[in-house]
Amino acid sequence: MSETLFGIHGTALELRSQRMGLLTSNIANAATPGYKAKDIDFTAALKARTAGASADKAVDGATRYRVPVMPSLDGNTVEMATEQTAFAENAVGYSATLNFLKGRVETITRAIKGE
Repeated sequence: MSETLFGIHGTALELRSQRMGLLTSNIANAATPGYKAKDIDFTAALKARTAGASADKAVDGATRYRVPVMPSLDGNTVEMATEQTAFAENAVGYSATLNFLKGRVETITRAIKGE
């Protein structure tokens, strides 16, 4: 039912949330020796989800290790500027998707109330 009410936006919100967690983990481990930064290819994950893959399979299939521009001597591949940019970009997308869903719920609520 949520697919018909919210379309692709419910799935997009779920994927953006999972990506946010991964980016947060990267930032939290910026000083951990040997930590390998990962990111989710949002477009690939969304395509997999809309094609019928489970959330876990879609995310696992779209998760990639980052290739650092300037690798550190301790093997850590987290680059704070890259992570912060990706985090901000994802946060904007998350907020936009959430606002769309909020508007959709308000529209449905008004329709139910007969306004």
